[in-house]
Amino acid sequence: MKRQVLLFFSMLSLCSVLGQISYSVPEEMSKGSFIGNIAQDLGLDLKRLKTGKARLHVGTTAEYIELNKEKGVLLIKERMDREALCKQTTPCALHFQIILENPIEFYRVTVEITDINDNAPVFKMNNIIFEISESATRGAKFELEKALDADVGINGLKSYSLNSKDNFVLKVNENADGEKEVEMVLEKPLDREKHEQLILTLTAVDGGEPQLSGTVQIHVTVLDANDNAPVFTQSTYKASLMENSQKGTSLMTVTATDMDQGTNGVVMYSISSNTEGVLDLFEIHGTSGEVRLIGNIDYETSKHYQLNVKARDQGGLTDSCKILFDITDVNDNRPIIDLMSTTQSIPEDSTFQTVVAVMNVHDADSDNNGVVKCFLSDSVPFVIENTSNGFYSIRTNSNLDRERSSEYNITVTCSDEGVPSLSSSVTLTLQISDVNDNAPVFERSSYEAYIVENNTPGLSIFTVKARDADWNQNARVSYILEDSSVNGVPVSSYVSVSADSGVIHAVRSFDYEQIKDFHFRVKAQDGGSPPLSSNVSVKILIQDQNDNPPQVLYPVQTGGSVVAEMVPRSADVGYLVTKVVAVDVDSGQNAWLSYKLQKATDRALFEVGLQNGEIRTIRQVTDKDAVKQRLSVIVEDNGQPSRSATVIVNVAVADSFPEVLSEFTDFPHDKEYNDNLTFYLVLALAVVSFLFITCLVVIISVKIYRWRQSRILYHSSLPVIPYYPPRYSDTLGTGTLQHVYNYEVCRTTDSRKSDCKFGRAGSQNVLIMDPSSTGTMQRIQSDKSILDEPDSPLEQKPPNNDWRFTQGQRPGPSGATGGPEVAMGTGPWPQPPTEAEQLQALMAAANEVSEATATLGPGTMGLSTRYSPQFTLQHVPDYRQNVYIPGSTATLTSNPQQQQATAQQASQQALPPPQASAQPEPPKAAQTPASKKKSTKKEKK
Repeated sequence: MKRQVLLFFSMLSLCSVLGQISYSVPEEMSKGSFIGNIAQDLGLDLKRLKTGKARLHVGTTAEYIELNKEKGVLLIKERMDREALCKQTTPCALHFQIILENPIEFYRVTVEITDINDNAPVFKMNNIIFEISESATRGAKFELEKALDADVGINGLKSYSLNSKDNFVLKVNENADGEKEVEMVLEKPLDREKHEQLILTLTAVDGGEPQLSGTVQIHVTVLDANDNAPVFTQSTYKASLMENSQKGTSLMTVTATDMDQGTNGVVMYSISSNTEGVLDLFEIHGTSGEVRLIGNIDYETSKHYQLNVKARDQGGLTDSCKILFDITDVNDNRPIIDLMSTTQSIPEDSTFQTVVAVMNVHDADSDNNGVVKCFLSDSVPFVIENTSNGFYSIRTNSNLDRERSSEYNITVTCSDEGVPSLSSSVTLTLQISDVNDNAPVFERSSYEAYIVENNTPGLSIFTVKARDADWNQNARVSYILEDSSVNGVPVSSYVSVSADSGVIHAVRSFDYEQIKDFHFRVKAQDGGSPPLSSNVSVKILIQDQNDNPPQVLYPVQTGGSVVAEMVPRSADVGYLVTKVVAVDVDSGQNAWLSYKLQKATDRALFEVGLQNGEIRTIRQVTDKDAVKQRLSVIVEDNGQPSRSATVIVNVAVADSFPEVLSEFTDFPHDKEYNDNLTFYLVLALAVVSFLFITCLVVIISVKIYRWRQSRILYHSSLPVIPYYPPRYSDTLGTGTLQHVYNYEVCRTTDSRKSDCKFGRAGSQNVLIMDPSSTGTMQRIQSDKSILDEPDSPLEQKPPNNDWRFTQGQRPGPSGATGGPEVAMGTGPWPQPPTEAEQLQALMAAANEVSEATATLGPGTMGLSTRYSPQFTLQHVPDYRQNVYIPGSTATLTSNPQQQQATAQQASQQALPPPQASAQPEPPKAAQTPASKKKSTKKEKK
């Protein structure tokens, strides 16, 4: 591929270099083919292509070229067909621009597309038909259809050839326009009788490398003689045609005459042209020769049109002429505005003459119709300048201010000079970005606010507000409390300011009596970089509140002695006794004081001045008036609500001091003493009550706990467990219990509160409850607990025969026994010795109860049983007087004597032996009531 490069540069007024470079490439190159190194040819650095965002601007044409910014070369983007792009126009070239930004630069590039021999000559007609009279003379000419070759130059049509039958020769002529006209010349006369039909082949060859050709067949029909051909009145016709002419417009009429007569003189007209598209625009009437417009004429497409008109008679003789149409331009195209580069946003502090847009404007019309002028229609701080032919730039011509206008709609209007003038417009939207050039401004030059004293800390006092004309972060205002001091204390300990809202809060509770007002400054700072700020002075005024009662300065109230004012009995009406002096540290009406007499020993004797507090007599003092006069004066302020103070004024109505002294002795002392005594009595009563309630709760809790422990085994609903003594198998399975041990224990209704412990779940006892009101319970204690037996309770052995009773040992009806025997067990104690102490306490309680009363309620008796020593004291109950309870071993008896005797026996048997012995000992004598009481008291102790 041969490449020709033409490079030249020129300096432009917009501070950028505008150059033009040309390349030449053949058509039909493949996609991605190399065109030229644009960076090298323009002298540009590859980095500049990247940072400048280099791009191609091809305008309204298709994109056939692409730019490789990495290598700085131009490449074929789409396959190019010269014939499709330019048709017969030469030279054929593509024009586009290379645009660079930051700063904006652009270069013109022209790529010429050279022709290659890729199109063979083509005949539009498949066959050419001639009807030639045999009378045609030698030298008769017959015009042939010309071949069309889309290529140009040497690749275009070069020559024709005809395979003659010796009757015709081919003649090629060049007209004034350089076009080749092909004629077939009769060289030998035709003889219809020899050859009625002749078929010839016309070949068209181009001059390309390699050569391409096209053929068409010529069919010649030999007719009878027709010796005159049609002849046009003019060889060339010329006319002007407006490009906006309507379809169907009659343009002209051509005329050809034939000297022959009859059918040989009838002439037919037709249009032939080697220009593509002509037959789509023009038509000729076959018989009249009238030429009409059937398409739309566009001056911008073609400025001239040539029509070849053929006239042929019936004998096949023809003649031809030319019609030349010159197209007149009409202003039918509006200017086209092509935005090459635009800026979306610029900062408001941009420099003067900053370029914001570059555009290309062109008009397809000619002469004045294509002369374009552009201007800005709105009043904006911008100007448009023509930098070169058809190129415009929009620049700033004044300072920008976003706060005045944050956006501009720039309307560019371009008009041509045609009549009537046509115009086009385009609107650019340009955003003005903010720059932090405005400081916050407070709504007031200074602030003054009021707050009532005794406020709650954190109370919102008021709000300072500042506005910033900037935008976004530059307009975000923060409020800062400037460092200062109030009475030597930092102002931050008095107030605080919210950084976002500007709300000023009280940090502490203010006291009007300590501080009445203070000043400080608040700074408003925006969020720009660097930030801008302004400050404002703030004054806080503390408003008084009636929070202080009046203070009495005189008379002075003392607690240890009496201060009294002397009033002689000879005092007249209006006598000044004393003056109550009081002050109020509040201000305004909160400090206005009034004096009133609240109480007095004799209200008819004294009065108090409402405003001055003077105490005066309102009548004559008499001897009947008491010496000791007590006045209670109340001092009130004028606040809402009002506050008051009370002062006691002692007045002595007497003429001598001893008389006064006798009346006022111990007056304040007794009152103070009585007050203190009452306080201490109330305090002592409260302490004693608390201790009593605490002790009572503790005692009840302990007793409830013990009572709950006792109910585990001896609740009224628990079943009575029968007792099977050891060696039960000795009874030969009869199950008869011959030896019964009865412990009769009587207790008071409050027996549960004694120190006796109740039985555990592990003891195996048989309980005999007396149904009488004595509340006696007899206990049958086994020799050894069933739980201690290895075979119990699963395998129970019958008792030994030693347990049987003799008939003489059975007690009588009165419950007396003939002489009980006591056999002490030989085994060890089942429980620790502490159980003996508990049995002794149980015995003492039983003796005391039996002496005090003979009857007890059956529901108020308590019993404590544990694993006790083995006793063999034998008591056989009188079954004739006892009531047997089915299902258990318990029996109920109603003999009171037996109950008393049984209780005494139980008392004797309850005492454990001092030591284990194998020999039985006689029982001890029964104790007297006196001894029972004495022993019981010792046991309790």
